[in-house]
Amino acid sequence: MKKAALHNLGCKVNSYETEAMQQLLENAGYEIVPFAEGADVYIINTCSVTNIADRKSRQMLHRAKKMNPDAVVVAAGCYVQAAGEELKKDEAVDLVIGNNKKTELVSVLENYFASRMDLEEEISWKNFSEPVTEEPARSQKTGSNMETVIDISDTREYESLSIDRIADHTRAFIKVQDGCNQFCSYCIIPYTRGRVRSRKPGEVVEEVKRLTVSGYQEVVLTGIHLSSYGMDFPEKDRLTLLDLVKSIHEVEGLRRIRLGSLEPRIVTKEFAAELAGLHKICPHFHLSLQSGCNATLKRMNRHYTAEDYLNCCDILRKSFKNPAITTDVIVGFPGETKEEFEATGEYLKKIQFYEMHVFKYSKRNGTRAAVMPDQIPESIKTERSNELLCLEKEMSLEYRKSWLGCRTEVLMEEEYWWNEKRYMIGHTREYVKAAVPFEEGLKGVVVEGILVEMMNDEVAFLEP
Repeated sequence: MKKAALHNLGCKVNSYETEAMQQLLENAGYEIVPFAEGADVYIINTCSVTNIADRKSRQMLHRAKKMNPDAVVVAAGCYVQAAGEELKKDEAVDLVIGNNKKTELVSVLENYFASRMDLEEEISWKNFSEPVTEEPARSQKTGSNMETVIDISDTREYESLSIDRIADHTRAFIKVQDGCNQFCSYCIIPYTRGRVRSRKPGEVVEEVKRLTVSGYQEVVLTGIHLSSYGMDFPEKDRLTLLDLVKSIHEVEGLRRIRLGSLEPRIVTKEFAAELAGLHKICPHFHLSLQSGCNATLKRMNRHYTAEDYLNCCDILRKSFKNPAITTDVIVGFPGETKEEFEATGEYLKKIQFYEMHVFKYSKRNGTRAAVMPDQIPESIKTERSNELLCLEKEMSLEYRKSWLGCRTEVLMEEEYWWNEKRYMIGHTREYVKAAVPFEEGLKGVVVEGILVEMMNDEVAFLEP
């Protein structure tokens, strides 16, 4: 039995696909082992959203080969799509598998092992019968390893990956959509993930049913551009994300539905009102912003204004009681002046987010922003990032404190130690962390109570 180790980099979509690949390997008879020395196969599901992600992908591939030089190292995913020719020359990488080809992982490995066995027999025969003057070329060793990378922009087919369990036994992330048609000027994702492709609703519902039967209480719907779900279906079969959510809401035994990152323009009064009428929906909304300055948003090719975004937040706050609104912000985008950055800072204070993911702009070759004038020095990006991270910490604590004295429910997930005492910790429907004194058997249990005090800046104490 061959041993396989997997390592995931990047987003929740990548995490889902890594889980799915692991289950494909298990079903084929592979033993799944930790990502450490001793594996026969190492699969790294790579990311390419930033230059740092590229570097981490390369580092993990080389780390795998160093742990076992005789192992098969497989590069999969977005970095493969972005840097396929570079990886083809990389001696640490034996196989590359692009997006929309991950379902073929097992057959690709089988073909590779068969080819390697044939080559070893050939070399053995040559060593016996005649001198070997040259080392076999890399193409002989690996075969045509680029055959498992396609032109992702040409495909309109959703890759049929599925799972029946994940490592987290309380919350399941479910991929329902792939690809993006937005072409923000800074983003490489449309080039590595391709155009919008949606999963059939029946397949999603069946997966949710399987996971619910297995004990999962909450599902999180994820996608590369989740708000575009269903737009690629034929007109007679056209569905929306809201239609999908309604179908999932009918699954018996499921307690919570959480949505992944949303395009702000999907939030209308009608959309919010429909969601508010579904009691399983978690009032936790991640609306990607990127900048609070209209001039910057225009250069980014974002299809809304700061005023549009503010209106979306107002709609959500009128439809739900104190919803958690989180976002992404990019600092140091080409041409971002001091005044534009300050305008973004004031705007963020006006919105009052629960959490913000702050990113320093990362130049991606092949995107329009990469060749824009007035690129911002790294030192200024760092200063601006640090300023917004401090603001994020203040706003996040303020939001958590706003729940003190309120009755809520917490889905317990894991053990937590604080001041040398043992607790169980979980999340409210708004994704606020809360803890209760430890008891055996609490994992996966929903506990109701009142949030009475902050144990620290991140966790509240729940009094059942």
